[in-house]
Amino acid sequence: MTYLAGIDIGAASSKAVIIEDRKVVSSHLIPSGGDYCFSAGKVMKEALIKKNLSIKDVKKIVATGGGAGSVPFPSTVISDITCHGRAVSFLRPSVRTVVDIGDLFSRAFRLGPDGKVSFFVLSGKCAGGSGKILQVIARVLNVELSEIGKLSLKSENRVDFNSGCAVFMETEAVSRIAEGAAREDLLNGVHHALSSQIFSLAERVGLEKDYALVGGGANNQGLIRAFEEEVGDKVFIPENSRLTAAFGAALIAWDTMEKG
Repeated sequence: MTYLAGIDIGAASSKAVIIEDRKVVSSHLIPSGGDYCFSAGKVMKEALIKKNLSIKDVKKIVATGGGAGSVPFPSTVISDITCHGRAVSFLRPSVRTVVDIGDLFSRAFRLGPDGKVSFFVLSGKCAGGSGKILQVIARVLNVELSEIGKLSLKSENRVDFNSGCAVFMETEAVSRIAEGAAREDLLNGVHHALSSQIFSLAERVGLEKDYALVGGGANNQGLIRAFEEEVGDKVFIPENSRLTAAFGAALIAWDTMEKG
């Protein structure tokens, strides 16, 4: 048995995926905290424990994410965009346009027929274009972040926001609450505001079917529906969208092993 691993150290969370014959046999996710080196060691240790393995059992590790350079064991560093692309191409070869909705910013990129990233763009620093705005509004509405997508699907009278800026959206949400707006209608409006921004981002790389969403924001049912309305088509969502880059990193480890 040959085990390969991918580890993704992001600003908000750290993920580890272990594969055997290109199939996930173990994975783990934890908050990154302020110490990337510690988080990398901990998340890999937990993934190994689940499969009763040690680090010596893993033939090759590919690291990705902003904290990849802090991984405290031998690994090859690959960009997370490349890793996302490898995973999405493996899971759904027909995908050509991918949007990664991260905690701090979003990115859109194009995949060629060979599954390689041909072009990408990043959102600006405004939290209104990333999953951060969902955290902000969830706090304002006193709703668990994991519940806002499902709740927004109950909306019957969407509240449209006048600004895409996170600061102004937060202020406007407070005002709308005072006016008696329902939480589900506010959340529906926030999802459409974010969807509009990531759609504009995707347009910059050139929209082409099929579409995929990855990252933490892709776990949100309300945001998925809003984005599907924007593109006018169904969107592919990996089974665990937060692990996509780590899985892609593990696949790249497998690719390089096969090449010798």
